[in-house]
Parts: sequence; C-alpha cells; structure tokens
Amino acid sequence: MTKPLRMGLAGGGPGSFIGAVHVMAAQLDRRIVLAGGVFSRDPVKSAEGAAAYGVKSWPSIDAMLSSGEVDFVCVATPNDSHFAIAQKALTSGVHVMSDKPATLTLAEAKSLRDIVRATGRQYGLTHTYTGYPLVREARQLVADGVLGKVRKIVVEYSQGWLTQAVSNKQADWRTDPSRSGLGGCSGDIGTHAFQLAEFVSGLKATELYADLGRVVPGRALDDDCNILLRYDNGARGVLIASQIAAGDRNGLRLRVYGETGGLDWRQETPNTLTLNRHDGPTEVRHAGSPYLLPVAQAGTRLPAGHPEGYVEAFANLYKDFANQIMIGRATLVPGIEDGVRGMAFVTAAVQSSDRRQWLALKDLI
Repeated sequence: MTKPLRMGLAGGGPGSFIGAVHVMAAQLDRRIVLAGGVFSRDPVKSAEGAAAYGVKSWPSIDAMLSSGEVDFVCVATPNDSHFAIAQKALTSGVHVMSDKPATLTLAEAKSLRDIVRATGRQYGLTHTYTGYPLVREARQLVADGVLGKVRKIVVEYSQGWLTQAVSNKQADWRTDPSRSGLGGCSGDIGTHAFQLAEFVSGLKATELYADLGRVVPGRALDDDCNILLRYDNGARGVLIASQIAAGDRNGLRLRVYGETGGLDWRQETPNTLTLNRHDGPTEVRHAGSPYLLPVAQAGTRLPAGHPEGYVEAFANLYKDFANQIMIGRATLVPGIEDGVRGMAFVTAAVQSSDRRQWLALKDLI
C-alpha cells in the first residue's frame, strides 16, 4: 500500500464544526493521515485542538510548512485568511485543500489562480455535495444526453439557523464583512448551490439578476437570496438561498430539466435520485445499487439500503484529491477555476442587487 499522505490542518480547533468533519473525511479511506496543524490563532486553543486530535501543534503556518512533515494543507479557517494560507503553502511546494469560498475577494481568487498555475501544485475546493455518489450519477446522466438538451435549472439551499440575531463562533464571522467578504448567505451557501448546478448540468452561468435581502435587522450582509441565471447553452435557471427560512435545516435541492426529462436530488435524502421522463415512467435510483453508473459506484462504500451521507461525500473529495496529488492531474474535485467562478458569482450577485440590473459573469472572470 502507498504511504498515506500527511495533512496539516489550518483552523478547525475548539468550537469548529467543519474541522472535525475534515479530519474524519480525510482519514476515512486510509489514504491520508492528520500530521498536526495550527488549529487556532490563539496558541492555547491551538494546543487544545492538537490534544483533541492527538497530534502536534505548530506555532505558526510558516513553521508547519517548513517542517517537511506535511504533504498538503487543509484550510478550514474563516474566509479572510484563506488566501494568505493557500499562497504560503503553494509557494512552499505544498498542495492545498480549502474550504469554500476560495478567498475573501474576487481579486484574491484571481491572484490565487495565477499562483496555482505558476507553482503547479494541486488545489482543491471542498464543495462537498459534488462528492455524493448520486450527484455524480446525475452529472453523468446529463452528460450522456439522457435528458436531452438542458433547458432549465432550479437549485435551492434553505437554512433557518440565522432566522434570529445570533452570536456564536459560527455566526459571528459569517455575518462580519471583514471576515466573510461581500456576501453573507450568497457566499456561505449560495456558492454551493451555484457550483452544484454547474457541476451536474455541465453548463456555465453567463449572466445573473439578483435580489439579495438583509432580513434580520442590523445585519450587515445578505441573509436571503433570490437569483435568476442564464447559462451558456441558452438554458435559464433560478437559485434560491436563504439562512432565514425558519424551520429549514440544510435544504439543498437540485432539479435539472431537459427536453425529454428531469432529475431531482435532495441533500437531506441523498441516497435517492429521481429521474422523471416526459413520455415514460418515473425512475428512482438508490445509492449502492449495482445498476448505477461507474462514476457513482466508485464513490460508494456500502450496499443499497445502508445510508451514506455527508462525511462519506466529503471523503470522496479527499480520496480523489489524494489521487490527484499522486497522479498529478485533475479529478472530479472542484478546483481554483470553481473558486474564481464562485467569487465572481458573489460579486456579481451583490452588484446586480444594488444596481437592479443583469450582470455578465464573463466581465468579472
């Protein structure tokens, strides 16, 4: 067996939700081990994080990168530090797996794209939902022409956890423009919805018209988003993202409609994919089934009827990223181009909402 890759974790210390998920997912297939990290800007909290994971804590990102003990760095910090950490890692010859969005600003994302190209290091972006087997099944069905030409895309991502004014570690940085960037809901979950629609459909959004709201009084960033999209094949789309949808938890849903049928997938019931044919029966595909396409079977660990979920989807990204590092070429892991497009989406959405007009994404990318 090939020696496991060594991961260094930036962020993900006490109070972090996503740090533990990164660690579980990365190590699930035994292709990667957590070597240590810089788990917080606070040295005491960083030491606590290291103790919780049973690994070492470096005093700084520079120390971790110069140690020679990590093959890649996972960036699990708030958005304002993504660029600096990724830049240091890449220019030190260390690969990067980063939380989304890629950076705080579009300008940073473009600069990071130049750095990735110049260094030749691998860069992955954790748009986790692309790791679900049935999302990959849907992508392949569209590519194989099962739906005919795609005509319409509807993607929704509804949460209710910011319905009221909230103050905690997770909410505070996401509602702070200096740490989150231009977008609140649009950057945090809107980028997931935007990328998922492009990933499955194989299309690229060319224009958008956005209506972004700040529903909770005193909130500095958007918490509710309603966006119209136009795609490069002439298809039209609707993207709804909200963090003030009271009672909703993680309501990500994607529907893709073509000339001869449509696909429907929901993240909260991720082990089924519905294929609705215009002149035929409805078909429900189940994760783990032997009839699935090879791309879905490759991302499945359990037989049908044994639910797989978020951690396993995350693990598929890490498994593919490990392969990417070893073979030196791209896999299905979202990369820096997705990162630039995501930041262009947020920037265009904010500007469109302010100006009340359609904006072309190509003018920003």
